[in-house]
Amino acid sequence: MSKIKQTKYMKLSGLEPLVLGPDMNFINVGERTNVAGSKMFLRLIKEEKFDEALAVALHQVEGGAQIIDINMDDGLIDGKESMVRFLNLIMAEPDIARVPIMIDSSKWDIIEAGLQVVQGKCVVNSISLKEGEEIFKEHVRKLKMYGAAVIVMAFDEDGQADNYDRRCEIAERSYRIMVDECGFPSEDIIFDLNIFPVATGMEEHRRNAIDFIEATYWVRTHLPNVSVSGGVSNVSFSFRGNNPVREAMHSVFLYHAIKKGMNMGIVNPAMLEVYDDIPKDLLEYVEDVILDRRDDATERLLDFAESFKGEVKSEAQKLAWRDLPLQDRITHGLVKGIDQFIVEDVEEARLQVAKPLEVIEGHLMIGMGVVGDLFGEGKMFLPQVVKSARVMKRAVAHLMPFIEAAKDENSPPQGKVLLATVKGDVHDIGKNIVGVVLACNNYAIVDLGVMVSPEKILQTAIDEKVDIIGLSGLITPSLDEMVHIAKEMKRLNFIIPLLIGGATTSKAHTAVKIAPEYDGGVIHVLDASRSVPVTSTLIGEDKEISQAFKDKTYAEYDKVREGFLSRGRKKVYLPLNKARENNYKLEFNHNTVYTPNKTGVQVINDLPLEELLPFIDWTPFFQSWELHGKFPAILEDEIVGVQAKDLYRDAKEMLDKIVKEKWFVAKAVYGLFPANTVNSDDIEIYKDNSRSETIQTMLTLRQQSKKAAGKPHIALADYIAPKESGLEDYIGAFCVTAGFGVEEKAEEFKQNLDDYNSIMVKALADRFAEAFAEYLHDKIRKQDWGYAKGEDLSNEELIKESYQGIRPAPGYPSCPDHTEKIQLWDLLKVKENIGVELTDSLAMFPTASVSGHYFAHKEARYFGLGKITKEQVHDFANRRGLTNAEAERWLSPNMAEE
Repeated sequence: MSKIKQTKYMKLSGLEPLVLGPDMNFINVGERTNVAGSKMFLRLIKEEKFDEALAVALHQVEGGAQIIDINMDDGLIDGKESMVRFLNLIMAEPDIARVPIMIDSSKWDIIEAGLQVVQGKCVVNSISLKEGEEIFKEHVRKLKMYGAAVIVMAFDEDGQADNYDRRCEIAERSYRIMVDECGFPSEDIIFDLNIFPVATGMEEHRRNAIDFIEATYWVRTHLPNVSVSGGVSNVSFSFRGNNPVREAMHSVFLYHAIKKGMNMGIVNPAMLEVYDDIPKDLLEYVEDVILDRRDDATERLLDFAESFKGEVKSEAQKLAWRDLPLQDRITHGLVKGIDQFIVEDVEEARLQVAKPLEVIEGHLMIGMGVVGDLFGEGKMFLPQVVKSARVMKRAVAHLMPFIEAAKDENSPPQGKVLLATVKGDVHDIGKNIVGVVLACNNYAIVDLGVMVSPEKILQTAIDEKVDIIGLSGLITPSLDEMVHIAKEMKRLNFIIPLLIGGATTSKAHTAVKIAPEYDGGVIHVLDASRSVPVTSTLIGEDKEISQAFKDKTYAEYDKVREGFLSRGRKKVYLPLNKARENNYKLEFNHNTVYTPNKTGVQVINDLPLEELLPFIDWTPFFQSWELHGKFPAILEDEIVGVQAKDLYRDAKEMLDKIVKEKWFVAKAVYGLFPANTVNSDDIEIYKDNSRSETIQTMLTLRQQSKKAAGKPHIALADYIAPKESGLEDYIGAFCVTAGFGVEEKAEEFKQNLDDYNSIMVKALADRFAEAFAEYLHDKIRKQDWGYAKGEDLSNEELIKESYQGIRPAPGYPSCPDHTEKIQLWDLLKVKENIGVELTDSLAMFPTASVSGHYFAHKEARYFGLGKITKEQVHDFANRRGLTNAEAERWLSPNMAEE
């Protein structure tokens, strides 16, 4: 430390000063007020519970955080508005505002909005040379004007620094620009030199920790007055799930990095061991890895780590629960999802009762009652409940022959529930989960599967004398099917409740469109965990409670409907011609229009699944199991972390089998075509480069809601050069699938009474399909189109879509027109080439499929169409050759109330 060049010290402040002088120890940054790192904080911000969010910030300050990091980057919240609002609230709370603030965002407009309201001297996280020197200098000059300190990432136009030389090179280049060219105070610079995982098993990762430590020393000794920071938990990522080893790795890393000059960082104090208290044998293995002292350091630590997963139990200790009384053993097996002993336990129970049915009514239902209580209290999570159901089914399967032999009548269930995915829709993961959860609570389930016609749903409900109907749907046309079924239920004098669920459904849509059509009780169910209390209330024995619940729900719907309709009346929309005049006027020239290396239709018949593994985004996988949080942070989440780790372990095990045993077949068809925009909103697609024959015209829809001055009304056609410009532009189209083989495997698990793995295999198939879409887009950008040959992005950056170009999908916000899939299928001959089909409602089958278009313009961005007027809907109908009624059906979610 004696060689560190320090003549000036960083001075930060909230209401109180924080000077990083020579007497200051390591500065700990609290990050629980970060929506990307805390599921709980994200939920509070989404629900606008800012008082509770302030309590999170206060808890961090009281817990010793000397700076608090605030990040509002999430696609479902207005980051700028939330940042300003939260900072303003903090400024009014002296106990929080006494410490400096770190304004954290990847979006400069959010950073600048925060700088304009924060008091004291804050830190900005972060800037880098990623987008080139000019933008970097602009940010530096503004930060100097605002008087803020800043974290500078070791990242430049060529990507992240991942070795010693690159870290030093980027840091020195950034420093010279900031200090020498822009006059930025050197003491207000904090370098984040990128902490990456070690002990991953990959040779190129061996020096990740020691390179950071040595680069830290170089930076502190060669670049006067700067600080060095980093996110410490990254270093131990390969040992997630083994907290004792992770804690030791964090402590060892910090011990050596602080000695070399690291003076700031994001550290969870709960994940630190006292350096001197680390067992000497573990310390040796960890230091061998952190300091790269041995070629076999990783293997040695991996072997040794097996004994450091907390208290290591002997086999006798693990099976101690087998000495419990019979009921406790059965309950334990159900709660823990252990099916190894369930047959012998229920057989023992059968021999003790007069009728085998009593085992189900007594022992098993007592155990499942505990499961239901724990699930309702948030102490168990969906994957665990599905495992419990697997144990329950195997127990019942063992008992059924004895029940049949006794010729005893089954005990009546709590009620009979019909579940179906509506006509034209093929998605059923959510429906299957609801079925499992309800079955666990002694409801008889009649599952009609997917693509079920209204006639079949209603006739089956009559024939089976069901007590309630549950409808599911994922695509927007499913909403109209649900409205139609509600109308039919009223026409046929049904009186049973109707449950509505699925990704496209909402409380607002249910209130506005479905509930008015049927007065027997239409209830929107947000997720599987709500299905049990809602069902039990609606069809329980106490009719007064049931009616009161329906009355209360319909009163809420009345308010929602009234608010929705009043908002619709207040909304102002531009006439279509005015919206088209205010289109997105992009620059089209030879620097923004790219000629592909390869045009025409290409087919991939059987891509090796292992090639898709690096492109998997795990966050949606956990969401499908109703575990919410970003991966990998969710694995350490205070609430769901343990269950997320178990689920991830099971998923990885199945993933290995899927790849090794080739459970799925991955296929793709794609193409790049000459194209130009015509008539403002249409894209002509040409047969070949002569552009003499138009083989298809893609119709796009344009935003119409009134905007602030200077803001354009966008349509996808704006991203393609107009024909009158004379420039020869191009468009791409694709369809990928990883769905062949999925249904068969899921059914195989289901036949073996294993709903858990039946759901798991479908969830993983969806991840493969999305990974295939990412893989193919990567290939298109770098090879077939070739406009991003030098692109080198991490999986995290791919997930954040940090690349040039977009791939909007029909049915999604910027292109809500599902009928565009018909055009796409014709353009690429999708069914003929790879066998993916479209249902009547234009859902794709197999379900694990993704389709869309490619746009390459540098300024192409995703956007939401929002509401459009009937004028545009009818104009679209005319261009597409539909009747007005047909167009209104397809675009009903986007039609403005007029």
